[in-house]
This record gives sequence, structure tokens and C-alpha cells, in this order.
Amino acid sequence: MNFVPFEKRIALKIQVRGEEIILSAERALYWPREKALVVADMHLGKTAHFRQFGIPVPSSLLSSDLLRLTSLIDKFLPKKLIVVGDMFHQHFNHDIELFIEWRSRFEGLQVVLVQGNHDKLKPLQYMNMDIEIYNPNLCLAPFQFVHEHKQHHEQFFTISGHVHPGVLLRGSARQSLKLPCFALNQHQVVLPAFSLFTGLDVSYCIDECDFYAIAAENVFKVG
Repeated sequence: MNFVPFEKRIALKIQVRGEEIILSAERALYWPREKALVVADMHLGKTAHFRQFGIPVPSSLLSSDLLRLTSLIDKFLPKKLIVVGDMFHQHFNHDIELFIEWRSRFEGLQVVLVQGNHDKLKPLQYMNMDIEIYNPNLCLAPFQFVHEHKQHHEQFFTISGHVHPGVLLRGSARQSLKLPCFALNQHQVVLPAFSLFTGLDVSYCIDECDFYAIAAENVFKVG
């Protein structure tokens, strides 16, 4: 893929099914009418999970993700945070204790999780963190929120995650760069993984898809 002309901006406003949504360079989507901030694949606890197996991963990665999430909340002032799966990486560990401390600062924020394949905490643990659970989806017309989009919905436009979409940009001198992105068509948008501690799937594609890449604190369309 190559760059196409674009106006640099921190966020990009688009229209979907008559609704304005904002694609943020902080790997999130904001839905103004519902005052909903939407993210995917936070993988809270992943760094601690790796350290348990002797892999030296700094806990500062989690702190960085939570700082970005805080900045998004400060910017958009959402009433609810919707996580479309893999909010947590596996089971309860020290990293999640850090999230609980963060959560206590936003008691008025409704937190909703559409469970993903990595979300394996016990129901009581979600309850204690004041997190509402939905499985397999959450429908708020005209959108449905799911972790992994498997087929088009006749009534709802799908907002999902799971695949960690990315794009590979190639330069004229054999340079290449992988960037996280939003993948969007007339039926769905797939969000980039919110966690910085994730890989990118640059081979992922959906039918008649546009990619909106994230780089240098900007969101821009590539083609």
C-alpha cells in the first residue's frame, strides 16, 4: 500500500449508518450520540502473564496503555467505555490489580465488556470491578458490538476487534513500515488493538475495505 494525500489530524470523523463516529489516533473509536468510547484488545494482564514465565516484559507497558486510556477519557468525557473483547489476557494477576486501582478513579464511568476468547476471569471478579458483561454481542442500534466478526448482520453495522489489523507501507527504496489501522467497509469496522503490546496482522482484509492507518499521532486513509 502507498500513501494517498491526506490532511493531518489526531482524529478522523466519518459517517456510518447516519451516525458520526470518530476514529482516534489513540487506537479507539468514539460514538458521540451515545457518548461511548470503544476499544478492543486491551489484554490487561498480558505483561504480568509473560513475566510469570520468565520473559522480561516491563510493567511500564501497562502503565502506558492506562495513561492513553485516561487521556481519551479526559478528551471525550464519555459516559461509557465499551470493550469489544479481550479486555483481559488470561487470569487474574498483578497487572489487573493495577487496573483496579485505575478503575477506582472513574467510578461514574460505565464499563461494558463484550467477552472475547481471552476474557477468562470469574463472574465475581468482573462484578467487583463494576464491569458489565455481554456475550456474544451488545446491540445499540444501528451498531452491534462483538469481539470477532464472523458474518454480516442484516440489521446492525458491526464494530469488532480480535484480529489486530495492520497495514504494510512500502517506500520507493525498499523501506517498509507496519502500522496499526482501522479496517472498514459498508458492513463493519475492525478496531486496532488498543494494547501496545500486541502484534499486527497485515494480511487481514475484509471485502471492499478501506484502511485508516495510525502514525505520528494521526489517522489517515491509505490505498
